Amino acid sequence: MLLTDPSKKISFNRCIRDGDLVIVYERHDSMKAVKVCENSVLQNRFGVFEHSDWIGKPFGSKVFSNKNGFVYLLAPTPELWTLVLSHRTQILYIADISLVILYLEIVPGCLVLESGTGSGSLTTSLARAVAPTGHVYTFDFHEQRAASAREDFEKTGISTLVTVGIRDIQGEGFPDEFSGLADSVFLDLPQPWLAIPSAGKMLKQDGILCSFSPCIEQVQRSCENLRSNFTDIRTFEILLRSCDVREWRMEGSKVDEGTSIACPPRKRRQPSGEGSVRDHQSSPAVMARPSAEARGHTGYLTFSRLKCIL
Repeated sequence: MLLTDPSKKISFNRCIRDGDLVIVYERHDSMKAVKVCENSVLQNRFGVFEHSDWIGKPFGSKVFSNKNGFVYLLAPTPELWTLVLSHRTQILYIADISLVILYLEIVPGCLVLESGTGSGSLTTSLARAVAPTGHVYTFDFHEQRAASAREDFEKTGISTLVTVGIRDIQGEGFPDEFSGLADSVFLDLPQPWLAIPSAGKMLKQDGILCSFSPCIEQVQRSCENLRSNFTDIRTFEILLRSCDVREWRMEGSKVDEGTSIACPPRKRRQPSGEGSVRDHQSSPAVMARPSAEARGHTGYLTFSRLKCIL
C-alpha cells in the first residue's frame, strides 16, 4: 500500500520491519496476510518460518523454513489485498475494480465518495489511485462492518487517505458538506436509484457516477432514474477468462487408446533423417489453452456523467 508517511512507506525499495503487514505467497491460489512480529512463527505445510528471519529482508524475498520449504514475502498491494482480505460482504475483484477506476477517471488528488464500504476491496484501490493528495470518503450503514473496515485500513496503511462513515445513504443521502465537491461517486447498494439524486448533488460539473448491481432489474431501474440529470449512460459486464500457459513434451506418433497426439505445426521443413525426427518428437513445446476454471458473473457496472448546466 502507499503510505503518506515516508518513514513507513511500503515499497519494493525498503526492507521489512517488525510490525509490517506482508502477504505470504505459497502459490497463486494460496496466500495469506501476516503481521510480522519478531518473536512469532508461521507454520504451514512447508515447515516453520521464523518471523525474525524476515525482518531486514526486502519485499519479494524468498525465505526458507526449518524443512527447507519456502514462501515469498510480498508487499500488500491492493491487488493482493483483494485476494486475501476477510469477506464480510460480496466484494469487487481486480477486473471490475480496474474498469471502475478507469471509467471514473480517478487520478491523484481526486475526492471520491463511496457508499457500501463492505469488505473494503474497492476502497483500497481507490485510496492508491487518489494518493497522495486526494481522499476517499466511504460510508456503510452497518456499524460493525464500518469498524472492521477501519481496522483493515489501519493495517494496510491507508487510513490517512480514507475516512469511514456510518450512514444509510439510501435513506439519508450523502452529507451536505460534500455538495459539488466530489470528482466521482461509487454506489454499491441494493436500491441504488434511491441514492442517485443525492449523488448528483455531490458531483462537480461533468462528474461521473458508477453503480454496481448484481441483477439486471436493478440496472434497468437505475438507468431510468439517471436519464433526467445524467448523460453518457453505459453498462458493462466483465467475464474474465484466463489461459494456462505451460511447457509440454510432445510425442509425434504416440497413440494412446486410439488417440493420436500430433506434433505442433511447423512453418519450415525440417531436415530429413531419423535423428532429426527423434529430436523434434521429444522437443518441448509451449502451449496455451483456456483455463477450466473461469470466473462467471459478478455484477453489472453502470457509468454515467452529470449533465453540465449551461
